[in-house]
Amino acid sequence: MAPSLLDLAPVVPVVVIEDASDAVPLARALVAGGLPAIEVTLRTPVALDVIRAIAAEVPEAVVGAGTVITPDQVTETVAAGARFLVSPGWTNVLLEAMQASGVPFLPGVSTTSEVVALLERGVTEMKFFPAEAAGGTAYLKSLAGPLPQARFCPTGGIGSANAPDYLALPNVGCVGGTWMLPADAIAARDWGRVEALARAAAGLKTLRAQV
Repeated sequence: MAPSLLDLAPVVPVVVIEDASDAVPLARALVAGGLPAIEVTLRTPVALDVIRAIAAEVPEAVVGAGTVITPDQVTETVAAGARFLVSPGWTNVLLEAMQASGVPFLPGVSTTSEVVALLERGVTEMKFFPAEAAGGTAYLKSLAGPLPQARFCPTGGIGSANAPDYLALPNVGCVGGTWMLPADAIAARDWGRVEALARAAAGLKTLRAQV
């Protein structure tokens, strides 16, 4: 059985790329640093090109699509090579499209009712978004008792300082974030710095094991 998306790495980099030529070197830097699961958000016009490039040229990366909000985007991103899907929220229509896509997906939730609704539909792995604004670690800790079968990838407001607090929770498999992708490093194409920051983020798995 293939490993869960939540277990590939402690951190999923959330990538927003403006220049498609940055896609491959950035992905290689993240993978070299120990972060193979890469979420490319659909927030820029080149996002599909970025997914295609990483899928074709960085096979060791597990590239996915983020900010997926329509069935058409599900179809387009999977066709481009996305190996997982992430949405900030979900509807029945979007959920059905993601379930039919054949790839793993993390529908976004921020309330207990949304979690229960997904569990009713057989979905146990979710994105918790926006994590800090929606209640942070205290909220997730409260969900662990009544809903232990739900596992989360919290994203939104998470950085190197508070990521260990999330990763220490029993119902958190990984976290999503951008702190290993500082804008000035991307602008300077300083892939060595990105790799170093990715390696530090990947090291949170060891830290988690000691909690």
